[in-house]
Amino acid sequence: MSQFSFAHAGNTDWQAALGACWSQLRTQLEDKPPPTLGWCYLSDRYTGAAGNIMEALKAGLPAVRWVGTIGVGVAADDVEYFDEPGIALMLADIPPDGFRVFSDIAPLGTDGFEPFTALVHADGGTPDLPERIKTLAGQTLTGYLFGGLSSARNQPLLFADDVMLGGVSGVAFGPQVPVLSRVTQGCQPIGPKRAIGRAEGNYLVTLDGERALDCAMEDLGLPADIPDHQLRLELGQTLAGLVAPGEDSSAAPGRFGTDTQVRHLLGVGRKAGVLVVAEQLEAGTKLAFCKRNAEAARHDLLRIVSEVKAQADAAGGARGALYVSCSGRGGPHFGAPSAEFRMVREALGPVPLVGFFAGGEIARHHLYGYTGVLTVFT
Repeated sequence: MSQFSFAHAGNTDWQAALGACWSQLRTQLEDKPPPTLGWCYLSDRYTGAAGNIMEALKAGLPAVRWVGTIGVGVAADDVEYFDEPGIALMLADIPPDGFRVFSDIAPLGTDGFEPFTALVHADGGTPDLPERIKTLAGQTLTGYLFGGLSSARNQPLLFADDVMLGGVSGVAFGPQVPVLSRVTQGCQPIGPKRAIGRAEGNYLVTLDGERALDCAMEDLGLPADIPDHQLRLELGQTLAGLVAPGEDSSAAPGRFGTDTQVRHLLGVGRKAGVLVVAEQLEAGTKLAFCKRNAEAARHDLLRIVSEVKAQADAAGGARGALYVSCSGRGGPHFGAPSAEFRMVREALGPVPLVGFFAGGEIARHHLYGYTGVLTVFT
């Protein structure tokens, strides 16, 4: 049974922060087997020092394979380093034949290893990223990926033993490394699920046989004579929850299912009744208009943590956990600094927990927004 350790610190001096992490890890590793795999998440205040930090980690623990990325915020335990310097590290003694680190330089599937699941970090600007995520999911036996996109405001660096600029990387796990994973939504539908009838690229033309704009105004409760500037303001605060044909759209009333992908509305053609959505659309997709809802996000987060904890307890207990949250959810969205990770920590119990705030979240073969992805190693 793998043993997990973790550490975190924040300091304007990266060497001081890393030194504090080393002190925490040394204490935890005294009675544990040597670690083989490490996670490193850095806030983008440390972008310039990322190479030095990675070299120091490899020199201090030369037998460890490292994965991770940089984000606008990182977290560990019940502390979030959001828009401030922060390092979050986690270590585990997973058998070397139970995982494979991969990247664009060392692709998955070149050495006969059969992945069961995979943690994926990526640059959101990577060409054909949704297709690459689907391809990676297809290379695993379960089709399940978890992870997120770098949200760094400067350079979207990724870690896969070395520092990489852009692309896709991560670590794949074999069946002997069991994980439990759930997605929590940060939005709540404000209207019915409608079927896309006609769409051209990211232009949404009709829903349920009616003009898309008319449906949006009905669901939002907007009058027909609303001024153009006010209409644009209302639509700018509205998102579209999409469920592709063939995906699971089941959910409790007033709640999105886990296959729902939330995307911004980018524009409107009032005369034609057309909406512009930040996604390539296809006929038959289910769509519900929605808004970000902090209270609904809190309830849904506690629900999925409780579900994962119950399953982990039944499987012998959680050993370590990763939580990737949207950068749009962190901080004030939950009412107080560190509120989101504090909720996860309190509901999950005393389990090593690290993660970061992403520019998009990955679960199964989907790329999400405004969600949280919790993964527990059992």
